[in-house]
Amino acid sequence: MQANQIELYNQTCFDCSRVVTQKYSTSFSIGIKAFEPKFRAPVYAIYGFVRLADEIVDTFHEHDKHKLIKEFRLDTFKAIEQKISLNPILQAFQAVVNQYQINPDLIDAFLCSMEMDLDKKIHNKESYQTYIYGSAEVIGLMCLKVFCGGDDKQYLHLLPAARSLGSAFQKVNFLRDIKSDLEERGRMYFPEIDFTNFGEADKQRIEADIKKDFDDGFKGLKQLPKGARLGIYIAYICYSQLFKKITKLPASIVLQKRIRISDTHKLSLYCKALVQQKLNLI
Repeated sequence: MQANQIELYNQTCFDCSRVVTQKYSTSFSIGIKAFEPKFRAPVYAIYGFVRLADEIVDTFHEHDKHKLIKEFRLDTFKAIEQKISLNPILQAFQAVVNQYQINPDLIDAFLCSMEMDLDKKIHNKESYQTYIYGSAEVIGLMCLKVFCGGDDKQYLHLLPAARSLGSAFQKVNFLRDIKSDLEERGRMYFPEIDFTNFGEADKQRIEADIKKDFDDGFKGLKQLPKGARLGIYIAYICYSQLFKKITKLPASIVLQKRIRISDTHKLSLYCKALVQQKLNLI
């Protein structure tokens, strides 16, 4: 009976992470549904953890964010060490970290990037790279640990491509969210860019960097375990389509509004990816 109750608690915690993911990210939710079932709950747990930290720095304006992120950091590593948490998101996350032996350095790098958002509003090249690594690349590496299931050789082989893909996704987010980052949060992620005079040359330089990340990431995507490949490919094509839409717009429009693709368009991309998989085109 006791074992059954623990199993019920753990299942409830993973369900909480799934709900958080589905509420906050249509693109990732669609991709996760395409994973082999054994991969879905662990990736939901990783995203739920990431989203909770992101909400601290971006949403809880009426509270002491420094205190909240400090407590969240302590609670995270305490949960991992003790293998239990009364916070359902952290309970699911610690279970995944311990099961798949996710390196604590990846978690530390992620939390450091979240902490940077509280104080650092303008980035230079070095801090930009540090932030990209911690806020995006390590998330790809956490998921890669799950996909490789203990195969360290495979993990190390795919590591560079996973970093590139995570970097591409994050940079597309930055380009999409320039207006809100500047006006609502006072942040400027892209280094050496004067957004008061943001022009086509600046935009094209950013886009060329993102395209390289996409190209490098796609090479590794095709080598992922079959049960994970379709899901990551769906996220890839959703972000690629968003990126393509942004590249066709003038810099002035990108500064004025948040660019997005509709949920209907995402669903059509999902269906197209399913056909491509059946034809062994991925």
